[in-house]
Amino acid sequence: MDFTDVSLTALRVLRAVAEQGTFTAAAASLGYTQSAVSRQIAAIERAAGTELLERRRDGARLTPAGRVVMRRVTVVLDEIAATARDLSGLPEQAGTVRLGWVPSAGAVLLPRALADLRESDPGLEVVGREGGTPALVRALRAGSLDLALLASAPPFRAPDAESPPLALQTLTERPLRLALPATHPLARGEYVDVADLRGQRWIAGSSSGEDRLMGVWPGLDERPEIVHTARDWLAKLHLVAAGCGLTTLPASLVSAVPPGVRVLPVRGGPQEQRRLLLARLPAPPTQAVTRVAAALRAAALDAHTPLPSA
Repeated sequence: MDFTDVSLTALRVLRAVAEQGTFTAAAASLGYTQSAVSRQIAAIERAAGTELLERRRDGARLTPAGRVVMRRVTVVLDEIAATARDLSGLPEQAGTVRLGWVPSAGAVLLPRALADLRESDPGLEVVGREGGTPALVRALRAGSLDLALLASAPPFRAPDAESPPLALQTLTERPLRLALPATHPLARGEYVDVADLRGQRWIAGSSSGEDRLMGVWPGLDERPEIVHTARDWLAKLHLVAAGCGLTTLPASLVSAVPPGVRVLPVRGGPQEQRRLLLARLPAPPTQAVTRVAAALRAAALDAHTPLPSA
């Protein structure tokens, strides 16, 4: 086992595969070919003398040895980034926290928390990105995020089966809502009966994978007619306002709906609750992570106000 010749490129590729979950996605994120990614992984596994990634039908996951290496990889790459900042003459930060968030958290809660942090901790830097819950969980495990805001739906299982379990805290638990055009016949009442959702046209999530049905009311006993797909919440809501279809809406986004959209509860089916979770690895957090977590909890409490019916 000899790690002295392992390149920084190989370290970055290993982190990208662990974070993205597949060789193909890692290659796309880095701008490499898939064969280049495979060569880098093969090189670092030769240096380690063991497999660092478990190749599975649903992607690639770190092996126990891979998790050991990844802890060190994260430290090395963070130190390289810090050196680059020092050399460029940037002022030293009081702390940097890498935060990931699901789209529904990025619209209202996250801006409020970051605005508060700028007032209370002006030297603290929060960097990060938006993503889906599975990708954010992988990023936490890979060590490229310190905190993540995750979405959870019934039956509220753990976000992954890896060990040790992530440290989780529920920030909000609120009902799913239905967004529909203000001119739609179903918008005239104070709620929508689930039976009336049969035969409706839907604006859903991305065009493939599990996200495809995000935006369709859960549990409908028919194959839904999806007329538009969009990842961006604002785009979906403006499509609703234009009369193009219906979509589901996390309660946290009710305050962000544009004119022409009515938001109503749905009755007659199972209660559709949605949780927003704050997640991190179980190791003791740094003071900077603790301060960011506290700001997110405070923003969640501030946002927890009674929902309007429209």
